[in-house]
Amino acid sequence: MIYPWHLYVMALLYVLAGIYHFLKPNLYMRIMPGYLPNHKMLVYLSGLVEIGLGIMICFEDYQKIGLYGIIAMLFVFLLVHFYMLSGEKASAGIPRWILILRIPLQFVLMFWAYSYINL
Repeated sequence: MIYPWHLYVMALLYVLAGIYHFLKPNLYMRIMPGYLPNHKMLVYLSGLVEIGLGIMICFEDYQKIGLYGIIAMLFVFLLVHFYMLSGEKASAGIPRWILILRIPLQFVLMFWAYSYINL
């Protein structure tokens, strides 16, 4: 089945974001909440998950699982976004207004993934 081009854009965005976890792991480790264990492993694991989910949505047999996985992943990542609002060190130098805008963006991304569930 041929899917809309924007589904492939979504897939590419998640694959590239996942690859970036391996290229710049320290960037992601700086924003990990202190209560989570083994930050480096979690950064690499989340990168693998993003890559896997991005690939899954390109294949009919795995698309729904991948889309629901993306929605769940984005929901879990909200923890990091809220943590980054907790203080200057947690913000990793990102301006507060950007951190605030990232929260509704997560919901937009969830809706984007959900919009493909019934393809």
